[in-house]
Amino acid sequence: MARVLVVTGGSRGIGAATARLAARRGYAVALSYRANREAAEGVAAGIRAGGGEALALRADVSSEAQVLELFAAVDRAWGRLDALVNNAGVLGAQMRLEAMSAERLQRVFATNVIGAMLCAREAVRRMSTRYGGQGGAIVNVSSAAARLGSAGEYVDYAASKGALDTFTLGLAKEVAAEGIRVNAVRPGLIHTDIHASGGEPGRVERLAATVPMGRGGSAEEVAAAIVWLLGEEAAYVTGALLDVSGGR
Repeated sequence: MARVLVVTGGSRGIGAATARLAARRGYAVALSYRANREAAEGVAAGIRAGGGEALALRADVSSEAQVLELFAAVDRAWGRLDALVNNAGVLGAQMRLEAMSAERLQRVFATNVIGAMLCAREAVRRMSTRYGGQGGAIVNVSSAAARLGSAGEYVDYAASKGALDTFTLGLAKEVAAEGIRVNAVRPGLIHTDIHASGGEPGRVERLAATVPMGRGGSAEEVAAAIVWLLGEEAAYVTGALLDVSGGR
């Protein structure tokens, strides 16, 4: 039977690229989406057209009830879970801290931190040998912003990704003896539409000269790192924060 992977935020960008690559590597993929059903169904349909297994499932990861339903749907479809990619994330418009509302801060942390923790909790409950599982792997999609800070743009997003890094390190130690590996990737300037969410669609082009490799990265390049961390080639890797940032 195929290994089963949940990818949150799988309708676009890094999540969609990860879902497609994982399916080509033999995973059955459940990809969640918050709002863009058409895009998510398109990714799933493409995977099925290539001979893979995929489901597009609506779930706002900031809602515990929707996270529970997401994993229940995976249980019903496949009856097992082998891997999780916590990719769902939100980003507010570029601004300084003093202009940020409490509502914005709560929204960013509810999705980027609490949502990832809820999904990881459900994955551990299914994969841990402590609960009769067969082990597995979790990859959290962090950001180079966690170590750069994103001053003047979105310090809230950067702080949420810093929290995700700390969570990765702690959970990796917590479940290492239970057959679960937990790692994170920290993408740098990647060509996805998340920059438009921050109000600057051309941000990668503006900052490309600050990258030692001289260019922005692709979603597929990040996906390759994620899928490697999920697989047996990374069998002795846990608690790692892997920068995929062109040296920036």
